[in-house]
Amino acid sequence: MIWSLLHIIDVLLWLLMAGSAAYVIFFGIVSLKGEGSESSEDSENSENSENSENSESSENSSFLVIFPAYREDAVIRQSVATFLQQDYPADRYRLVIVSDHMQAETNEWLAQEPLTLLEPTFEKSSKAKALQFAIDYVESDPHRATAFTHVVILDADNVVASDFLHRLNKVCAQGYRAIQCHRTAKNADNDIAALDGISEEINNTLFRRAHNAIGLSSALIGSGMCFDYAWFKANVHQLTSAVEDRELEALLMKQNVFVKYEPHIHVMDEKVSNHDNFQRQRLRWMTGQVQTLFLMLPYLPAAIRQGNINYIDKTVQQMLIPRSVLLVLTVLLSVIVTIVAPTWSIKWWCLLVCLCAALFIAIPRALRTQALFGKLAALLQLVWRMLKNMVHIDRSNKEFIHTAHDK
Repeated sequence: MIWSLLHIIDVLLWLLMAGSAAYVIFFGIVSLKGEGSESSEDSENSENSENSENSESSENSSFLVIFPAYREDAVIRQSVATFLQQDYPADRYRLVIVSDHMQAETNEWLAQEPLTLLEPTFEKSSKAKALQFAIDYVESDPHRATAFTHVVILDADNVVASDFLHRLNKVCAQGYRAIQCHRTAKNADNDIAALDGISEEINNTLFRRAHNAIGLSSALIGSGMCFDYAWFKANVHQLTSAVEDRELEALLMKQNVFVKYEPHIHVMDEKVSNHDNFQRQRLRWMTGQVQTLFLMLPYLPAAIRQGNINYIDKTVQQMLIPRSVLLVLTVLLSVIVTIVAPTWSIKWWCLLVCLCAALFIAIPRALRTQALFGKLAALLQLVWRMLKNMVHIDRSNKEFIHTAHDK
């Protein structure tokens, strides 16, 4: 009797883990499509960019660029100084900094730069509120000379190349209403930052490049995002949680707006480099995943009836077990089942091998080095912290969880 019960538990656990693993494995295989051509395409795009700079091609898009900055004194100056080096016509974009609880010294420095500095006083801060505040200000500004076609959202620690808007203009000209740029690590100070960067590149492969490869929408990532201005203005006030990117994604999918991933427009992002910041960041993400799942489930039956594949896919994404947790639990359960009942363990080891292969494929070739395997000890510590986070998830909590940056 007890062995039958254990066998049922074993099978149910395997099915639960296999569901999340199958999603990763499928898109890992899909990502092989065109993997080798990415670097050559990037080179070609760079050459085309240079050629276009020498031509008299018009810059058709006008950009409202928003940097929401909550207590970001440590990083905002570099990001702003770098962005202001854009080779895009100055009258075709406007830079807006939403300074939320930043120091007077930082605000004084920003006020001297060619940008719009907003200093709201929120009782409870959030990125969604900052974005709403920026749009409301711009819409009410009587001196606004430019009718914006697109809005760009960057985090306070994001650094972009001088041709960022120039390249983005080309993609916007193709008619895309939502674009996710390639956010990538600008630091690898230690094992935590390096693993965070690798995790982001895996996400880029599985949830962005591979999705676009088969005609599905890319996932958003919170920054390096570009939207049709009219669409964003009409929808930004529907954001109510601390995970505005997931809410935006749900709104886009519900309205059948395709999200284009642009792997050749890089946005350098600072990765977390200590355990406490990592834990806070992952708690925010995991809480957001649960909140978004409950937000999206009510509309799922209608999406199924309408054949809204993108909405169905995004809802399924919210049900997935986080990859690092999935990997470590699969290893742990494979070992336990091998000890308890070796014959039952075959399916577990097969699942583990397929999962590891898919994750390895999803890592860009340049990051597949021997040093990667030396970071496994750090990975175990981080997963342990993620597991502890699970008991703190509160789907009704809408407070902003800030990830601090080291000075």
